[in-house]
Amino acid sequence: MDISPKTSTDISFDDFRTQILQDYQIAFMSRVCSLLGRKEVLTGKAKFGIFGDGKELPQLAMARAFRNGDFRSGYYRDQTFMMALGLLSPKEFFHGLYATTDINKEPMSAGRQMGGHFMTFSLNEDGSWKDLTQQKNSSADISCTAGQMPRLLGLAQASKVYRHLTGVDATKFSDKGNEVAWGTIGNASTSEGLFFETINAGGVLQVPMIVSVWDDEYGISVPAKYHTTKEDISKLLSGFQRDEDHAGYELLKVKGWDYTALMHVYENASDIAREQHVPVIIHVTELTQPQGHSSSGSHERYKSAERLQWEKDNDCNKRFKEWILESGIATPEELSKMEREIRQKVRASKNDAWAEFLDQHKKMKKVLLDLMNNVASKSANRNFIAKLRNDLIAIEEPLKKDLGVISRKTLRYLIGEESQEKDALVNWINDFLEKTQHKFSVNLYSDKPNRATNIPAVKPIYNTDILEEVDGRVILRDNFDRLFDKYPEAMVFGEDSGTIGDVNQGLEGLQKKYGKIRVADTGIRESTIIGQGIGLALRGLRPIAEIQYLDYIFYATSPLTDDLATMLYRSSGKQKAPLIVRTRGHRLEGIWHSGSPMGGLINLLRGMYILTPRNMTQAAGFYNTLMKSDEPALVIESLNGYRLKERKPENLGEFCTPIGVVETLKTGNDITLVSYGSTVRIVLRVAKELAEVGIDAEVIDAQTLLPFDINHDTVKSVQKTNRLLVIDEDVPGGCSAYLIREIVEKQGGYKYLDSQPQTLTSKAHRPAYGTDGDYFSKPNAEDIFETVYAIMHEANPSDYPKLR
Repeated sequence: MDISPKTSTDISFDDFRTQILQDYQIAFMSRVCSLLGRKEVLTGKAKFGIFGDGKELPQLAMARAFRNGDFRSGYYRDQTFMMALGLLSPKEFFHGLYATTDINKEPMSAGRQMGGHFMTFSLNEDGSWKDLTQQKNSSADISCTAGQMPRLLGLAQASKVYRHLTGVDATKFSDKGNEVAWGTIGNASTSEGLFFETINAGGVLQVPMIVSVWDDEYGISVPAKYHTTKEDISKLLSGFQRDEDHAGYELLKVKGWDYTALMHVYENASDIAREQHVPVIIHVTELTQPQGHSSSGSHERYKSAERLQWEKDNDCNKRFKEWILESGIATPEELSKMEREIRQKVRASKNDAWAEFLDQHKKMKKVLLDLMNNVASKSANRNFIAKLRNDLIAIEEPLKKDLGVISRKTLRYLIGEESQEKDALVNWINDFLEKTQHKFSVNLYSDKPNRATNIPAVKPIYNTDILEEVDGRVILRDNFDRLFDKYPEAMVFGEDSGTIGDVNQGLEGLQKKYGKIRVADTGIRESTIIGQGIGLALRGLRPIAEIQYLDYIFYATSPLTDDLATMLYRSSGKQKAPLIVRTRGHRLEGIWHSGSPMGGLINLLRGMYILTPRNMTQAAGFYNTLMKSDEPALVIESLNGYRLKERKPENLGEFCTPIGVVETLKTGNDITLVSYGSTVRIVLRVAKELAEVGIDAEVIDAQTLLPFDINHDTVKSVQKTNRLLVIDEDVPGGCSAYLIREIVEKQGGYKYLDSQPQTLTSKAHRPAYGTDGDYFSKPNAEDIFETVYAIMHEANPSDYPKLR
């Protein structure tokens, strides 16, 4: 529906005039930042530029309706919005372009993300939560097209949870669920599946989210007709419009240059979402891109002369200025004076930011030049060092890379020489590299005292008078029961998680006990299941998002790797999302339900913990550990272990499986066997069979893959046995290769090996169906036995004659 222009009658003309002129100042300032930012990219000072020019007015309207406690999950053109809220200054804008690594100067990511990616601080210095209800919040942006959408769903759902769930402490997170989650996206990006999945889920859940579509009719060089059916996203989504008989969305449409209409639409949308918890889509049309998509290309190459002229005529800032003048709100002279002052301010901010960026580099350059001069005076290669020194002098605006390259090349001319001057240079380089690397690498995982790897192990306690064993799924179920009683902010959701208590009944009966908010079913939509979890976790809840089978995690790879795994890192430790992802895998038979893509996951999900318990007691202990910390993790339960019998601990909800610690299940002296998950049970069985032929194998359960063996216990085993075999269900070169590197290279196991370290994996193809398919696709007991025997035969053929 179109909204006609309206002007508020609730304020005086003077106040109205002040508001208008303040908005024009911000719009103009943002535009000047965009124009100068592009120039900085073209000069090489910044590496890439993508700016918010042409989208200023609707962002001003969104900012007017945005309140404390609200969250933004946005698009990389939202700079005007952040400036309007006072969350981004011109100097900070340019520090972002220059990738300044000081979080105080570049508070959007400390130089880890390109400009145009915005966030606010959710955490105090000690990692505790700020009061999010007393500030305006922006979740840390990601570049990935439509990647902001799944998280938006969870941010909005949190308001619904806090409004309806009793017994949870919402003090820092919600005011009775009155917060709105605001999403922004470009019209072309609405073609992505993540957008449609989120829109569908938001309509089903009826959560207070407002999605703004900035529509400039292009996606880079591709016009809307190639992106959107009917070339109009609001027409395409018209079936989502709510009516008297059906819940759905409120759909609003407004022109992006119409200031008064925009203000009315956004205030209206805010009221609907905030009060009724009805999702809203605002389609903002007739927007422009004055500088094209980004600094990597010119839109003159793909837009017609007519279109380019139309964009000039309908530029939202231009139309806004014309309206101000026509309405008598300001004179041309007043606006011209204002514009001159803003240009001067932005230029000064740009210059100051660049000077601040260079300052530390120039100071380090001066020190390095002195060191190079000193070392050259004592070196036989002084002429070569002098040339490098002159090269450094010639770099007037040095980067850290320049300092690293020249200082390290200098050392090559000092090979074999010894002097105090050389020692001073070496010490400077070591200190420089350590401190600089730290700036770019810290916060991948938490460094706070309650980080997951610091949670001490608590062993299961068993009643010695009760020897009866139960199905493994019963231990999980009863442990979850204790956790949900202990942590009122805990909740779980996924396909079949609610009514039937998950496909393996590890949540049996818990929905009836804890209600449909805390134990919930979802549709078949893995990406937004993870998105729900991320958003809920960002707002102080402790969600467990369930992906029914490990194979299905590929549907959720984007929000996992682009968003959740990088959250702490890309926010430089200022935001956290302690989401637990629960799934199950390994050893089921068939191509689609038996994959073990661990090699891919351990590379894609750095920043998360990946835990692979061999049984349900271990799994329950991992959940207990994770709930005591506040970091994201993926727990992969053994799919064929739910009906296997285990003794039931008495201290359910309390015992903790340590993260990053291996467990030696059988000691031995001849060879070290390392595995994880379901395969461990096979390895243990084979170890007994090997003993029958005189081979004493030591069996180690990795338990956690990220991180692996932080105490380096595996290398102690290799030091004793001098032989190593890693067995897993992943493809060749997958997780087993990772584990070999960890043990042989990182832990230094190569020093103790008398035989070549080996891996035994599945075949390169997906596992075939059926018992025979499993046997011939994955490592079986005979494979393990014969591989170990062959290693021992090579080492001692007389004691272990050739088997076959």
